[in-house]
Amino acid sequence: MNQPDPPTAGPAAASPLRSVHSTNLPDILRRLGIALAISTYQAGRLVIARAEPDGGLNTHFFGFSRPMGLAVDQGRLLLGTQCAIDEFRNMPALCPRLAPPDRHDAAYVWRNTHVTGAIDIHELGLGTDGRAYFVNTAFSCLCVMDHEHSFVPVWRPAFVSGYAPEDRCHLNGLGLVAGKPRYATALGATDTPQGWRANKRDGGILIDLEADTIIARGLSMPHSPRWYRDTLWLLESGRGALVTLDPATGAKTEVARLPGFTRGLSFAGPIAFVGLSQLRETNAFTDIPITDATDRRACGVWLVHIETGQTVGLLRFEEAVQEIFAVETIPARFPELVGLDNDLIQSTFALPPVALAEAQVG
Repeated sequence: MNQPDPPTAGPAAASPLRSVHSTNLPDILRRLGIALAISTYQAGRLVIARAEPDGGLNTHFFGFSRPMGLAVDQGRLLLGTQCAIDEFRNMPALCPRLAPPDRHDAAYVWRNTHVTGAIDIHELGLGTDGRAYFVNTAFSCLCVMDHEHSFVPVWRPAFVSGYAPEDRCHLNGLGLVAGKPRYATALGATDTPQGWRANKRDGGILIDLEADTIIARGLSMPHSPRWYRDTLWLLESGRGALVTLDPATGAKTEVARLPGFTRGLSFAGPIAFVGLSQLRETNAFTDIPITDATDRRACGVWLVHIETGQTVGLLRFEEAVQEIFAVETIPARFPELVGLDNDLIQSTFALPPVALAEAQVG
C-alpha cells in the first residue's frame, strides 16, 4: 500500500537553498518580536526565518511534501501538504533542551497528521472556536476536520452547484475577522471543471462569506484576503500588487506594486510581509499582466510599510526556491519545529494538567 510519508522537520541539505536579505531585516523581526514561516510547494520546504542574537538572520529549511497553506498562533502551527494537514503544538517547556541553549522561546512539536487526500489545500485559518478552517480548492469549498472524514465542508460559493474534485473556480484565499471566516478569493465565478482558466487574467473575485455575495470582480488572480487594522487587504497576484478594498463597494486602492507574483500575506506592526514568486516558464499562471510587464521577477518576502507603500526590507531566495505560497508571522523570536526526525520527540510528552500534576519524573 502506498502511504504518505510521516511529516519530518529536519533541515534541508540541498545547497541551492540559499537566501539573501536586507541588513535591517533581523532587527525588524527582533523589534516586532516575531519570526516568519514561509511555505514553498515548488521546492517542498517550510522555511523558518528568525533573527540571530548576533544580528544575523537564520533561515531554517524543513522538508515536506508540497507544503502550501499555513496557520500559526501562540499554541499551534498547521501546515497543509499534498495529502494531509500536519499539526504542531507549542511546548515551551522543551526549549531548554534545544540546541543551541538559551536561544529558543517556542518549540512547535509534531502532534497529529490529518489525512485529507489530494484536495489541493490552499489557505488555512485558526478560528476562535478552536477549529482549523482550510480552503479545499479541488472541491471548491471551505472545510474543517473531524476524526472520521477526509474533510467536512462548511461553506461553498453559491455559484458552485455541488462537490466534485474539479477545481471549478480555483477557490484559494481565506480571511478571518474576529476569529471567524469572512472573506474568500477565487479566480473565477465558474461552475465547470477548471472553468476559471478561460479568464484567469482578470476574472478573479472576492466573496463575503457572511452575506454569501461577490463584493469585488475583475481582479487579476487575487489571493490572501486579510483584515488588519480595520482594513480589508488583498494581493492582486496577477499584477504583483498589494491593495486595499472597500467591503461595501468593492472599490480598490493600490498600496504597493512589487517585482513578483504576490501570494502570501501577513502583518505585524506597520509592516506587511508579502510573498513573491518568480513563476516558472512552465507554470500555468503565466498569461497575466505581470508576465507582460517584466521577465525579471523575484522570489522571497518583501516588507512593505502599510502607511507609505514603500519597501523597507526583504528576504530573497535564490536558485532552488522559485515560488512562495504562504507567509505567516510567528509570535516568537526564535521558534523551533520538532518533527519525527528529532530525537527529542521520543522523550517529549504532553499530558493533561491533572495527569501532569501527578507525574513522577526521576
